[in-house]
Amino acid sequence: MMRTWQISTVTDAARARIAVARLATACGVLALDRARLAADLSARLRQCLTKGGTWRLVLQGPAPGDGEGLLHLTLTPDREASAAGEPPWRTSVACPETGQVPDGGLPDADVPDDPAVLAEALLGADEDTTLTLEKLAEQEELVAFHREELHQTNQGVLALHAELDAAGRAQREAFAAERKARTEAEDARRRLTFLADASAALNASLNHEEIVRRLPDLLVPRYAESLDVWLFDQEDDRHGSVPHPAAAVLAARTGRPQYAAGHPGHLPGVDDQPPSALNPKRPLLCIPLLSRRAPLGVLTLSPSGERWDPDDAVMLIELTRRAGIALDNARRFEHNRDIAETLQRALLTDLPATPGLALAARYLPATHGLNIGGDWYDAFRQPDGSLITVIGDVTGHGLHAAVMMSQLRTALRAYAVDGGSPGQLLTRLHMFLHHLQPDLYATAVIARFRPGDPTLTWASAGHPPPVLRLPDGRVRILDAKPGAMLGIPLHQEIGDHTVRLAPGSTLALYTDGLVERRAWGIDPGIQRLAAALGSFGPEELDTDLEGSADRILDPLLSDSERDDDVCLLLSHVAGTAGPPAALPLSGAASRRRP
Repeated sequence: MMRTWQISTVTDAARARIAVARLATACGVLALDRARLAADLSARLRQCLTKGGTWRLVLQGPAPGDGEGLLHLTLTPDREASAAGEPPWRTSVACPETGQVPDGGLPDADVPDDPAVLAEALLGADEDTTLTLEKLAEQEELVAFHREELHQTNQGVLALHAELDAAGRAQREAFAAERKARTEAEDARRRLTFLADASAALNASLNHEEIVRRLPDLLVPRYAESLDVWLFDQEDDRHGSVPHPAAAVLAARTGRPQYAAGHPGHLPGVDDQPPSALNPKRPLLCIPLLSRRAPLGVLTLSPSGERWDPDDAVMLIELTRRAGIALDNARRFEHNRDIAETLQRALLTDLPATPGLALAARYLPATHGLNIGGDWYDAFRQPDGSLITVIGDVTGHGLHAAVMMSQLRTALRAYAVDGGSPGQLLTRLHMFLHHLQPDLYATAVIARFRPGDPTLTWASAGHPPPVLRLPDGRVRILDAKPGAMLGIPLHQEIGDHTVRLAPGSTLALYTDGLVERRAWGIDPGIQRLAAALGSFGPEELDTDLEGSADRILDPLLSDSERDDDVCLLLSHVAGTAGPPAALPLSGAASRRRP
């Protein structure tokens, strides 16, 4: 089924175009496809007419009963154009099943030569174009709607992106603020930890020189490159010959921290000053060491970097304040300890010379702490010629204990003038202390030696028991039932105890500072004292009681520092078969080791 047209003029082209449009309509080609076919054919025919010559248009339709087929258009040039290499033009358009060609084949598509009829045919052929334009208008409206919808969507996406950017910035700012807060919290915790540890280290010592030595170890190089401690040992030290930065002198006068540098420090609570003439290139932070009464000195520091962090400066000022308190406490403690020790030593007795009896005594103050002033010993004669030896310990420490010790010593000597046994003397001391100082207690042991009498009488009030070395080297601990402590709110009559003294015997009286240790208590210490006393030969005690006292103390005290005063009083009966009073032995003077 084929149609053919020869085209050489515009009229031929119009007829062919109209015929093709009618045949496409008859074959059921869709309006849009018809419009496209007509437009393509018109453009091609226009080109052919421009080139000139005769052209042959062939339309081949689908056969009846083929179902959905194709309309094929072929436009070929004449022989001259074909010889010139002009290729044929071909196109195809689908024919839906609903628009199949009838069994009779393609309808007649001839167009008459009448111009009116031709124009009417052309107008009829443009109906498809009109429909297509209407479709295009609808599509344009739909496209415009979708374009507006897309624009709104784009605006929403842009707004969403803006919100996301703002949220991202806010999140980044929150993260930065959190990191900054965490860093500041960690720095604050680090400073507080350091301040607590440093304060504990400074307050652990009551020696002001040790506190000064610890300051550089704590601060250099972590918080300062260098450190200088200027202490006012005397009132005129503030204007001494040693040069000090002007800022340090101003800090000493005003009691306020000073910052000397070529730039403002902007440190809280610190006054800015010009650079120091002694070291103008380095900033200096001068902090007064304050006490309860007056400044003790000035701490001068130079920073590890160019300048201090303000928070570090606040921490250094607080640490210096605590260091000043620690120094003040140490100096007050040392002052009180020196007074108590001086009073204690001044009240210790020079041992009397007694025929047939050698005496040796030792007093050692505590090596640390204010644990001095309560231990004492004494030896004196009663009117009947008896020799009283006593050793005691007042509870408490310091100047108050030393004063009470002196009062007990004086009271005991006064009571002994009236005579009385050791138990009676302790009973009277108990009543004296109870009425004089109801909240203060003491322990004591008294031993009495009578000329020509080989019997030793002794009594104890809450004190560690005497240790007796026999001439053959055996050692006895005189642990007969003692009385209670002196001064407790209890009426008591302290009893006497006696033991026979053979020539060559040695009696050791002591305080608990010699034998008591926190690690193992007092009993093991007494056993160690007994072992040390039993290790001597008789000739050693006869000839060198003073050296024997030292050799007793050394093994007992060399294993630890002394937390308490130590007193030791040795009484040695001359080693002879005769009565002790028959041997003219001069008493050994008391020695007090530092």
